[in-house]
Amino acid sequence: MNDSVLASSASTSPRLTGLAYLPRWLGGVSCYIAFGLGGLLSSLTILPLLRFWPGTTEQRVSRVQKAVHHMFRGFVQMLTWAGVIKVTPVNLERLSLAKGKVVIVNHPTLVDVVVLISLMPNAGCIVKQGLWRNPFMRGVVACAGYIPNRGAELLLKDCKRVLDSGTNLIIFPEGTRTVLGTKINPFARGAANIALRTHTDLVPVVLRTDSPGLTKQEAWYQIPRRTIGMHVEVGDPLLHIRYDAQEGGDAKMARQLTRDLEDYYKKELN
Repeated sequence: MNDSVLASSASTSPRLTGLAYLPRWLGGVSCYIAFGLGGLLSSLTILPLLRFWPGTTEQRVSRVQKAVHHMFRGFVQMLTWAGVIKVTPVNLERLSLAKGKVVIVNHPTLVDVVVLISLMPNAGCIVKQGLWRNPFMRGVVACAGYIPNRGAELLLKDCKRVLDSGTNLIIFPEGTRTVLGTKINPFARGAANIALRTHTDLVPVVLRTDSPGLTKQEAWYQIPRRTIGMHVEVGDPLLHIRYDAQEGGDAKMARQLTRDLEDYYKKELN
């Protein structure tokens, strides 16, 4: 899908102004409040119960991940009802079949990880240390087996454990939300290093938005005046073995893979 198609779809979503914007703003803010309170309550009730219910470690984590998946689906449905976003998946079966893969994604909006997890029942991610101190999200990230962003060796060990269990690992190579007015931020080598050092294939996901909103330059309560049409396009898997066969060591392979990934997204988002 190219930008002209997205541009034409944007024209069908009016930009709200004046009093017409008030219901959109109230609906969007209410969604965030409900999401925060839901995260806190589930952290104190259902998620610990699922985590400590009898079964293997993998079974307990899988139960929690599926519960988070359904919670995030509910949040996305709320945002859709409020007119904040409208999600259109493309080639979603490639995510449904993925198991133990590194899923790389560009990062245009605040809700990208929520949208991805709402589409994947077996997804994990690397989260900032600050979320482990957030009372609304601490229980969610801990129970779901998400990985804290700590030292490189410990991080790689955690990533390998999660991938070996069959969980897909979502990584944003940009590191933070895309700067408004640009296609992508420069990619860091973290995703490439994890894929190569754990011998894991990658699944690229391109997020296209037809209007700006929920960007890094905006506060969470700045609800977009026009519905953001988000197309979630899943590409063909990228085999790590292509890079394992090259000479020059891990560092060279990671640089090459990172360049290839960045070029892929620039081409897709052009």
